[in-house]
Amino acid sequence: MITLPPDYRPSEEEEFMNPLQTEYFRQKLLKWRADLLKEAGDTLASLSEGGIHEADITDRASVETDRALELRTRDRARKLIGKINLALQRVENGSYGYCEETGEPIGLKRLEARPIATLSIEAQEQHERMEKTHRDD
Repeated sequence: MITLPPDYRPSEEEEFMNPLQTEYFRQKLLKWRADLLKEAGDTLASLSEGGIHEADITDRASVETDRALELRTRDRARKLIGKINLALQRVENGSYGYCEETGEPIGLKRLEARPIATLSIEAQEQHERMEKTHRDD
């Protein structure tokens, strides 16, 4: 088990995906997942408090709209948790941080911004260009 210094941040000067970087991203993913699960639990608790008790039809519609939005947000979070779990599997098998298409490092800045990234910026841009080309047909 690796212990990270409290102020540790991965840097380009280090070997890519060394044990410290790997542990840093593992902890980042675990915290993100825990936060999403807590939010989901809070949503479930608030939704299970009962029905809508607003007498005014406008207020009732507003509450229903808020609940629908919250449920869509939770559905996106559920999908995100699945992607986080896959990223944690890649951490465990040693493939985390490397592009699934090219095998090249994804890059620290990209992983810092999107820890679940599976493609390098170049591969992602090429993927998006291909999608756009096929969508226009």
